[in-house]
Amino acid sequence: MPYGDGMSGTSRTRGVRGEERRAEIVLAALEVIAERGYRGASMAAVAERVGLTQQGLLHYFPTKDALLVAVLEERDRWDALPDSTLRLDLLGSLVEYNAMRPGIVQTFSALLGESVTEGHPAREFFTQRYGRVRGAMAEVLRAEYGDRLPSGLTPERAAPLLVAVMDGLQYQWLLDPGSVDMPGAFRDFLALLGEDPG
Repeated sequence: MPYGDGMSGTSRTRGVRGEERRAEIVLAALEVIAERGYRGASMAAVAERVGLTQQGLLHYFPTKDALLVAVLEERDRWDALPDSTLRLDLLGSLVEYNAMRPGIVQTFSALLGESVTEGHPAREFFTQRYGRVRGAMAEVLRAEYGDRLPSGLTPERAAPLLVAVMDGLQYQWLLDPGSVDMPGAFRDFLALLGEDPG
């Protein structure tokens, strides 16, 4: 009777190589999107960047949407902070960080806008993501203010507003970056909540 997980060394190696190749493709897609924006990023450009044919790329990601969802998931992994470090004062730093990544913010925003249509491949990703983000923001607000904000709102009622302000500022900044100070406007919103904008 064989011991172990039942995978041969060759199968395991192939699996590891496949995962490494997927990670390489996601990073290349991230670069292409940052350079060209969402609409300008093509599967052909990503395939060329990693030295694959377009057909070879389709083996790993059958559609552009599937690849973009993988990019967004990777972006979320990079941006993830341990729950213990997520605080209201750090959200301003996150907004400043996003202001330095217009290509990624544009991609995120474009996919978000498209994902509201029924059947869009990114719909489930964004639905689940927003549920997690609202929950995390409610916890951040609860840690800062307790069960009630100075306005009387509960953290659960204020969390969607906080997320809406962050996303809304991103859209305005993408449309007119010279007129919208995204980090400054977010600090102003924190002041409205009762937080010292620093």
